[in-house]
Amino acid sequence: LDASGPDSDIVLSTRVRLARNLQGYAFGPRSRVNDRRAVLRRVTRTAARVDLLAEANVHPLADLDPGTRRILLERRLISQDLLGERSETGPQRAAAVVLSTREPVSVMVNEEDHLRLQVLVSGLALEAAWSLVDRLDEDLGQELPYAYDHELGFLTSCPTNVGTGLRASVLIHLPGLVLTKEIGRVLRGLSQVGLTFRGLYGEGSEVVGNFFQVSNQTTLGKTEEDLVDHLDRMVRQVIEYERRERRVLLRDAYQVTEDKIWRAYGLLRYARSISFEEMMNLLSGVRLGAALKLLPGLRVYSLNKIMIFAQSAHLEEAAGRKLPPGECDVHRATYVRRILATEGVVIPDKEPPQSGSDAVPDP
Repeated sequence: LDASGPDSDIVLSTRVRLARNLQGYAFGPRSRVNDRRAVLRRVTRTAARVDLLAEANVHPLADLDPGTRRILLERRLISQDLLGERSETGPQRAAAVVLSTREPVSVMVNEEDHLRLQVLVSGLALEAAWSLVDRLDEDLGQELPYAYDHELGFLTSCPTNVGTGLRASVLIHLPGLVLTKEIGRVLRGLSQVGLTFRGLYGEGSEVVGNFFQVSNQTTLGKTEEDLVDHLDRMVRQVIEYERRERRVLLRDAYQVTEDKIWRAYGLLRYARSISFEEMMNLLSGVRLGAALKLLPGLRVYSLNKIMIFAQSAHLEEAAGRKLPPGECDVHRATYVRRILATEGVVIPDKEPPQSGSDAVPDP
């Protein structure tokens, strides 16, 4: 949210996650109610003895109201799989999330696997995120018996996670590649080197606002360090491609790009009703404008805040009640207008340079 991480003008966040299961308890589709409850009890007792979780709180999902669960989903602290269907949120699932109050670490309990350890940090910081989740894994592994095979590695519900159990992902904003129609080539290249992409909310979600979640595809046969290093190198290449295409836009289509950015800003600044998808697509243009210094005075932090707090569950929390879709769109537009009006005064250039001019600002 604070946009303090490396390359935060392009990379919103980095997440590294480890899937773990416990010996002696069935996991995945074979898990029983007693297994899940026993796992949750062990994790609850263990958390207080682990340094990174010493000040953490264990939140059984059955104890949380639907709005709070959706807020955790919107903040990417829990997954849709952990949230489950409405009929599956009762105590029998024994689903929970462990949230630290001082570190960017969390643990999902009884999702697809018994444990999903994760670290979520700002910008491109794969090595730092991996180091932190590795430390958490080592400490938990001293207290809990992980399911491990000496030939296969860590055992998981999904075959693609067997081995290291590691899934590293980077949420990256690529409007330059989309606008210059180079995004297809880049995404095909990523798939050829063992990477995959998803939307804002991970598996099964669509790409909105030109945000792509890029991650490793398999975990078997490579070390954790190899997987993290490979993703880091590939993402850095994508960042360079994106910066290059942004320079192309400024050089070859300055006025069209400037107009698109200011139209997006104008709609966000004055709209009275707006859906989340429309907001994200417009926010993409505004974020590009802020990065290219075409919207001087506008901070990436403010745009990140809009992305989080203009989601439906957050708006309902602020309103203190359930909002029908149409009314939710009105509340969203009101929030966006307030943030843009109070956090950064945007002043347009009085004499924009001509296309191809040497006066074009450097991205």
